[in-house]
Amino acid sequence: MLTIHDFQQARLTRDPRFDGRFFIAVRSTGIFCRPICPAKLPREENVEYFTLAQQAMLAGYRPCLRCRPDSAPHSHAWNGVDTTVNRALSLLSENLHLSMTSIAEKLGISDRYLRQLFLQHIGLSPKQYQVYEQILFAKQLLQHTQLPIEHIADAAGFNDARRLQYNMQRVMRRTPKELRKKPTSNMQPIVIPLAYRPPYNWSHIRDFLARRAIPGTEAIDKNSYARNFTLGASKGHFHALHQADKNRFHVTLTLDDLTQLKPALNNIRRILDVDADSVTIDNQIQQSGLDPKLITPGIRIPGIWNTFEAGCRAILGQQISVAAAINLVTKLVANLGETVPDEQCQQIELTRFFPTPEAVANSDLSFLGMPNSRRETLRRFAAFYTQHPDAPPNEWLSIKGIGPWTVAYANLRGQSHADIWLDSDLVIKKQLTLHSIDANKVSPWRSYLTFTLWSQA
Repeated sequence: MLTIHDFQQARLTRDPRFDGRFFIAVRSTGIFCRPICPAKLPREENVEYFTLAQQAMLAGYRPCLRCRPDSAPHSHAWNGVDTTVNRALSLLSENLHLSMTSIAEKLGISDRYLRQLFLQHIGLSPKQYQVYEQILFAKQLLQHTQLPIEHIADAAGFNDARRLQYNMQRVMRRTPKELRKKPTSNMQPIVIPLAYRPPYNWSHIRDFLARRAIPGTEAIDKNSYARNFTLGASKGHFHALHQADKNRFHVTLTLDDLTQLKPALNNIRRILDVDADSVTIDNQIQQSGLDPKLITPGIRIPGIWNTFEAGCRAILGQQISVAAAINLVTKLVANLGETVPDEQCQQIELTRFFPTPEAVANSDLSFLGMPNSRRETLRRFAAFYTQHPDAPPNEWLSIKGIGPWTVAYANLRGQSHADIWLDSDLVIKKQLTLHSIDANKVSPWRSYLTFTLWSQA
């Protein structure tokens, strides 16, 4: 947990490693900023600190138009404080259109208890948090894209431009038109910066993804990663260009349903793991006893677009090499993946989407050169997923042919859980014979220890 002294030192040095972990509000101006804001440093007696942007907004402060707090890396400051609160924060951030009743139902608690938890741990109601999240997202779209205001209102969950304008004026004291700097255009793509806290080991995540990239669906070069994706009934494409000098990715995205824009961006954040606090994680890995020379600063979890794709990759990769597994995944996509229409194709080499669970479940998979028992496992898994798309991977253990390793892999890369320790993995087992490690001392960041050991193989 950061102290006031940490806040002060990070503010005075504009340390990018603390970007998004807290915000600085200036009483004399009524504005709050990121620690990296290039504006003249205010006096300490004029400063107030907040761990969430929404807390600063509740206190009456407006986000800085120069450093743009809405573009800061997300923070996991509430991890370990209350699991339900942390899950609620994620749901509210990812689902700007959901009611509080729906959020409470997903959490398995009552509306009243959800409100009590938020007031106790955060100091504002869940509805207030959601509205501020909507405003920050709308502000980001207004300042970084050319989307019409009506489309931005829809994407941010306000349903119409009048509600957006009312809330923007109430909190920002400016209208959407006053915030907009770029001319309006109906043209996609959408361009959004995704900032991260350094260090960020791009070469590790790039090379890991490159070895496992699906031709026709994913593309990777020296400085970027791109892929086609589906999100519910919507389809899209993104290209993420790494800009190391700016500690961010420059993301270009097309999407046929703007109500899914926030979930799509959140998923891109997860795949690239831009919100990880690498300094804290690297320090924790050192507690394991691993030789510090083997710890690569800024290692991240390379994600997979969703748990279905992660499950398919894990099943197809059972007991074979990475190259052989990708060959099977490539055949699966080539035979069952929907083709991208020519007019929607954003990169000439990206022509297919990953197959749907229905397509896999209804195929005999005879084109896959592997034991029939594994084909049947894949079909059973796809059929299960079709009926239970929101079931956590742990429930897959009821499917014949799926064991703990497959579930752990899906949790690790399909959901980017931070504390997955794959000690049953053959590569990890070999590494453990070479190094004396106490993985429990790395909790809750054992996923990063898993990738650290994989990188040594």
